[in-house]
This record gives sequence, structure tokens and C-alpha cells, in this order.
Amino acid sequence: MKRRKLRSSTVVLGGMGVLAATLTACSSEPDERCVHPVTQEILPDYECEDSDGSGTYYYGGSSHKNRVSGGSFNKAAVERDGFGSSGSSGG
Repeated sequence: MKRRKLRSSTVVLGGMGVLAATLTACSSEPDERCVHPVTQEILPDYECEDSDGSGTYYYGGSSHKNRVSGGSFNKAAVERDGFGSSGSSGG
């Protein structure tokens, strides 16, 4: 009797690629961090959730040494530009 060799690894890998592309397309919400508006230091979430807190939400960008950069306090600006866009203009 001859055994058939299934190509299940190809099917699994192909399915993983489709899943990764779907998740990337669905995750259009930018990162949201609670940040002090002047120092841009990352704060605990309750500083933004409480009306007496000193924080403001900061969207997108990156963090380094507990400070943020490259994002915006305006969520719509980050969503409009999208991930990896350059935002350059000609003139």
C-alpha cells in the first residue's frame, strides 16, 4: 500500500498569511496612550479617564524612555494619515 503525502503545511502557512492580512486590515485604530500634554511623559490611564487628571490621550507614534513622539493628540489626524504614510506635499 502506498501512502499519500498530504500538503497540510502549505495549507496552514497559506491560511496564516490570510489571517495576518485580515488582522492588519482590521486594526485601523491607532495606539492610545495617556500622556502629560507638556512633558509628553506617559501617565497611568486613570490620569486621562478622571476629569481631575492631568493627562490627555496621545495617538500613534512611539515611546522611548517613558516619553512619546511621532504621534498626535488629535486622533483624527493619525487615522487620516494611516500607518506608514509620509504626508509629503508638492508645491
